[in-house]
Amino acid sequence: MKATVYKSTGSWYVVKDEQGRQFNARMLGKFKIDGLTSTNPIAVGDYVEIEIENELESGVTITQIYDRKNYITRTSPANKHQHHIISSNLDQSLLFATIKDPKTSQGFIDRFLISSESFHIPTIIVFNKADLYKKKEEEKFEQMKAIYETIGYTVKKISVETNEGVEEVKNLLKDKVTLLSGHSGVGKSSFLNKIFPEMNLKTLAVSDWSGKGMHTTTFAEMFDVPFGGKIIDTPGIRELGLVDIPKQELSHYFPEMRALINDCQFNNCMHTNEPNCAVKEAVAENKISMDRYVSYCNILESIDEVKY
Repeated sequence: MKATVYKSTGSWYVVKDEQGRQFNARMLGKFKIDGLTSTNPIAVGDYVEIEIENELESGVTITQIYDRKNYITRTSPANKHQHHIISSNLDQSLLFATIKDPKTSQGFIDRFLISSESFHIPTIIVFNKADLYKKKEEEKFEQMKAIYETIGYTVKKISVETNEGVEEVKNLLKDKVTLLSGHSGVGKSSFLNKIFPEMNLKTLAVSDWSGKGMHTTTFAEMFDVPFGGKIIDTPGIRELGLVDIPKQELSHYFPEMRALINDCQFNNCMHTNEPNCAVKEAVAENKISMDRYVSYCNILESIDEVKY
């Protein structure tokens, strides 16, 4: 019987079959998928085969995982050379960000976009807490909007607190499987409460002492959107380490660089110290954002030299 994984707690999984019946299931043995070394072999969004051993539904086992259309990963907090699959079989991702309280760094946004680009998952960037914006924050938002819309991303400004722009973003979810992600404290749970008011999801304020959001979601979980589609809520991510992206390929996941890499003098150009580099020329001519180029250089520097 085919089912979809809605929640993973590490040892138990909540699954729904094609009739909408929900079960608690365990994994049968160990699964190894596509040679992927991950800390969680089964992820939210996976399509699986289940067997029900008795009518009390207390003996439900997952016997098979179907091929994934895609998935998005981060480095495992325990082992930076292992994947932790955030979720799979996505149509799009919704990255919640904030200009303040807490501030989302451009480096974090760019790392998330690289992860999405590597599996061709379209990303919408949603800047929340517009009700807190003063002149400085408005200028910063317009700057970020210009950078990301120029290279093809959809950027939205909303305030979950005042409902500004919320309906427009909700409409983007219709009939799609959407990953909702971002730092803790950026308003993901508050946004979900607008879609599912009956769930009354727990929200926590940003901790004053650190300025970082406090974790409210412990495990990834998928919900059926009332007007069609599914949304996957994820634990707030403080850091997003990239996995299995060699230095040589990093620029392929920056759309504005990808368009120029065939114009560089060297086909293995890293866009740092090489002569006649089309990417560096575009940066000098303000055709590529200097902020994005700096972000690229910082991420390039952070990638371990591993033999692939």
